[in-house]
Amino acid sequence: MRLGVLDVGSNTVHLLVVDAHRGGHPTPMSSTKATLRLSENIDDDGNLTVSGADRLVETAGEFASIAATSGCGELMAFATSAVRDAGNSEEVLARVRNEAGVNLDVLSGVDEARLTFLAVRRWYGWSAGRILNVDIGGGSLELTFGGDEDPDLAYSLQLGAGRLTRDWFREDPPGKRRIAALRDWLDAELAEPTKHLRHAGDPDLSVATSKTFRTLARLTGAAPSSAGIRVRRTLTASGLRQLIAFISRMTTSDRAELEGVSSDRSQQLVAGALVAEASMRALGVETLEICPWALREGLILRKLDTEMGGELVVASK
Repeated sequence: MRLGVLDVGSNTVHLLVVDAHRGGHPTPMSSTKATLRLSENIDDDGNLTVSGADRLVETAGEFASIAATSGCGELMAFATSAVRDAGNSEEVLARVRNEAGVNLDVLSGVDEARLTFLAVRRWYGWSAGRILNVDIGGGSLELTFGGDEDPDLAYSLQLGAGRLTRDWFREDPPGKRRIAALRDWLDAELAEPTKHLRHAGDPDLSVATSKTFRTLARLTGAAPSSAGIRVRRTLTASGLRQLIAFISRMTTSDRAELEGVSSDRSQQLVAGALVAEASMRALGVETLEICPWALREGLILRKLDTEMGGELVVASK
C-alpha cells in the first residue's frame, strides 16, 4: 500500500511517500519539502496572514498532485502547532479543503506527542525499557515518558524554536542578556512538567526526535545524514553547551554556512539549542539518543495498526 503523508508544520510543509505493508517496515519512496515558515506569518491578532494562507493552499494543492502522480492510494494530511494555534484556523482549513482539495486534520499537542512516542518505541523495541522522549518543533516542545507504546505522561508546551525566536530575539546575533533571560524563563516554564516526569522514574533510554535535534547532534560531531539512518547518533549536554557558546555569537547568515544547517533553520538554531539545553537540564539528562523516526512515522504506524490490522512493526537494526 502506498501512502502519502502531508505534514504541515510551523516551518515546513513536508510530503513523505512510503510503501507500507502489514507487518513490514514502512519504506520511504520520496520526500518533498517546502519552507513556508507559517509560525512567522502570524499577525498581531494571532491569525495566520492572508499571504501565509495563500502559500499554504498553493503548496497543499501542489503536494496533493505529487502524491497522486506517485501512486498514493491515500493522502494522510495533518497540521500541527502553527495552524492549531492560529485564531482563524477554521477559515484556513476551509480554504485548504475547498481550494486545494485537501482535508487537513489538526493534531492536538498531546496527540502529536503520543504519536511521536509510538514511532520511537517501534524504532527501539521493547528491550529499550522505559523511554523518555524530547521533541522540538517550530511551535511547540513535546515531552513523553513510558514503558509501553502509549506514554504514561505526555506534555506539549508552547516552547518551539520558531515561536521563541519570534518572541525573544530581535537582534542578530542575540544579546548575552537576552539569552540569559530566555534561559531563566525556560527553566521556570519547564519546572512543573519535568517535576512530574522525573517523579515517574528513571528512564532506561533518553531519546530526542526532530530536525532541530538532528542538526544539533550533527554540529556536535554526530555522523552526517549520508551515513544512513541506522548509524547511532547522540547529543551530549556538555557538547550542547559548547555549541551554544559558539553559535550564539554568530549571525543568522554565518550559521547558515555551518555544515548540516539549512538556511531556513539557521535563524531558529540558537533558540532551538537553548530549549534543548533547558530540557536536558530540567530532566537531568546528560545524553540523548537521536531517533530517525518521529511524528510522520507514528501516523503511518498507527494507520497500519488500526486500519490494516497491522502487526507490530519494529525497525530492524
